[in-house]
Amino acid sequence: MLNMKSRMKGVFWSGVLPLFLWTFVNGQPSCPIKAINTELQTPNEIPTKLTFSSDFMSPIVHSFLDTVQPKPFPKDLLLRMIKDMNFNTDLVKEVLLYEIGFLVCVAIGILYIVLMPLIGLIFACCRCCGNCGGRMQQKQTKNIHCKRRSFYLVTFLITVLILAGNICMFLSSTNTSETVNRTPTELTDILENVKGYLTNIPKQIQNVTNEAGSTVDKVKNNLVETGPLLGRSIQNGLKGPLDPAFNSITEIARVINSTSEGLLHLNKTLELLKPKVDVVQANLSAVRQRINNTLHSSECVNCTSLQPELDKLSLDGSLEFPDQNDLRSAVDKAINADVFGQANKGRDFFDSIPEKVKNETKLSVQLALVELDRIKTQISGVTKNLPLDVLKNILTPLTEAQKSIKDVSPYLEKSSQISRAVGLILSCLILLVVICNFLGLLLGVTGLNPKDNPTERSGTSNCGGIFFMVGVGFSFLVSWIFMLVVLILFIVGGNSYTMVCKPWQNKELIQLIDTPGVIPNFNLSSTLNLNTNLKIVNVYSDCQENKALWTTFHLNEIFDLNSELDVSKYTRDIYQTFEDAQINIANITILTPEVKSQLNNFSSSASSMNFSNIIQQIKDVSGTNLSSAAESLDILAGKQSSQNIKGQLQGQAKDLRDIQTEITSNIMPLLLELNTTIRNLSTVASQITVAVNNVLKKVGYAQDVLNYNISQIVKTESKAFIDCQLEIFQAFVHWANQTITERVGCCGPAAAAIDRSEKLLCKHLVESLNAFWLSLGWCMMFLIPSIIFSVKLAKYYRRMKYSDVYENNNFMMNPFPKVHLKPELLEKPPPPYANS
Repeated sequence: MLNMKSRMKGVFWSGVLPLFLWTFVNGQPSCPIKAINTELQTPNEIPTKLTFSSDFMSPIVHSFLDTVQPKPFPKDLLLRMIKDMNFNTDLVKEVLLYEIGFLVCVAIGILYIVLMPLIGLIFACCRCCGNCGGRMQQKQTKNIHCKRRSFYLVTFLITVLILAGNICMFLSSTNTSETVNRTPTELTDILENVKGYLTNIPKQIQNVTNEAGSTVDKVKNNLVETGPLLGRSIQNGLKGPLDPAFNSITEIARVINSTSEGLLHLNKTLELLKPKVDVVQANLSAVRQRINNTLHSSECVNCTSLQPELDKLSLDGSLEFPDQNDLRSAVDKAINADVFGQANKGRDFFDSIPEKVKNETKLSVQLALVELDRIKTQISGVTKNLPLDVLKNILTPLTEAQKSIKDVSPYLEKSSQISRAVGLILSCLILLVVICNFLGLLLGVTGLNPKDNPTERSGTSNCGGIFFMVGVGFSFLVSWIFMLVVLILFIVGGNSYTMVCKPWQNKELIQLIDTPGVIPNFNLSSTLNLNTNLKIVNVYSDCQENKALWTTFHLNEIFDLNSELDVSKYTRDIYQTFEDAQINIANITILTPEVKSQLNNFSSSASSMNFSNIIQQIKDVSGTNLSSAAESLDILAGKQSSQNIKGQLQGQAKDLRDIQTEITSNIMPLLLELNTTIRNLSTVASQITVAVNNVLKKVGYAQDVLNYNISQIVKTESKAFIDCQLEIFQAFVHWANQTITERVGCCGPAAAAIDRSEKLLCKHLVESLNAFWLSLGWCMMFLIPSIIFSVKLAKYYRRMKYSDVYENNNFMMNPFPKVHLKPELLEKPPPPYANS
């Protein structure tokens, strides 16, 4: 009982367990599915050509406008204005209260517009009457030079500040005109980008459809090639046990052939060797008999001493080989069993598996192809059911808008030229004041000699003072007109920034548009039949993150993509079709019991051969040496007195040498060849038992797999094959779902178009416009101190008509020795205007 248990345990560990492990490892399906790398077509975006901007003035403009209008965006007020188009008194008051900062600035501007020409007129009249510095007489004081230098420095700084504003005016004016000029092209490009985006969405959907067709065609090709593909998989499943078995059979067949060839060569060599050995043996016996007769002759002196050596005179050993008939018979039977043919028969069976699979699955493949066509039709229908007609409806107004922009383009180009000309004229007029001031500063300081009498100042100095007064007069003439321009542009540009650009940037403007009732009869959720309260601001935010339309517009609420892409009912039918298919692969017997018996007989016959005894006999025969005996005979012959005996001994020595020569030349080569053959046979025979055992073991293992596991292998590989094809569909469905919901129609270009429009309007046009009026207002602000100090400084450079020698009604030394005072002037008190 114990012995039986140990035998069962041995069978389990040596046979059943390895078979189970092999089935488990090789039965695991491997399906290399390549990831779908189809790149969706993306629209070609036309880049902006506006490379300039007025950002250098933006911080100052924004700071000023935020101070003027610190209140938040009036969403509620605007809603009331939109809903109640009849503005009542309360609403107007609320609007004016919101615009209080702008109104204060407008009041200041109006005050400037009214006062500047009025003050200029009064100043001119006053100067004509000899007042307001109009009398050409300059009071001489101790600090006159200090005052002149102070006025000079202040006037210079003010002029530099006006020049800086003038430069900013020129730059911002250029930017404004360039923006207006390029606005049609920029708007056309923006709309073209939007059209490209909308046109590209159906192409992306078509990419998904094309990929569906490619996937179906790929699976179709795989199913059409079921024979080669599935057959190869089954072959791979059987390759593990069958290949070693077939290789071992081929190896034992090679051993059998080698043994047969060795035996044939052995027999051939023996057939050649034995006659020659017999002849040598006979000749050697005859010579030995003659030598024996001579040695026993009475005339032979001391010949009996060679008798012991004569007794040894023979071939060393014999060539009596054991019978090889048993081995020869076993080899012949093994050859007749055609072991190599058995291996080829097994390989033919192995190679025929794909063709058998093809024949067995022909009907299943045809049914599966029909189901694949249905899958292709369903997936194509998914894209057809998507609401893509809406995109076509949007393209029409975009095209009409482009045509309208093209029609308006000449007018905008003309407006750009006008704005450029107006900005250049205004900049040049301000520059004229700056030039007058700089000429006054340059000529005044160049032509003035502080020691000269004011009435005798040089023409250069006088021209400097005149330029100051020209600048003052021109400032009075044009400043109020410039302030009117500043006021108009301030109202337009300032409110554009606070009411449009700023809320646009922080999305408050979009939130206003989102409010129900702002756009009559517009509700995005109702339009799309959504349950979610979808807002434009949410759509805009998602598009800025370049999300897909599916996510942005919550299309999952109106279109069940999962059910549309559900092809499980077709894949189940395909799976069931292959499940019902019976793939019968006829089994074979790798080695018949008779062949195994012949192999065992061959192994036992080979192991019974005693090749070492044969090799020893060959060594003994090869060791025969008759030359020593011949030399002994020659020595003995030399000691004989009888010529007859001497001649006989010498003749017999020669005969021994001739026999030795025959052994060396005729027998030894055959003995060497025989030795090599025997050794080769011995080497082959030593491997026969191991090779036969290896063949029987591997063939037994392979036969067990064919007998007990081939049906399971076929079923496992068939399931793995069809699972692989269905996994290709599952991978495509996952890719299609992910692509439609995450990649198709990524609305980043739409948000980019809105952002680009905002940059065109706000960053370029409004910012340039605001920078222009702020620069012009800057110049207008500094024109006031420029007028004051220019008037003050002009008197220090202009040539006076009257001299002044008094200070605080006390006589002082004349600081100008060239002037000769008249006696009547010394008697008169100073005039009442001398202190002016």
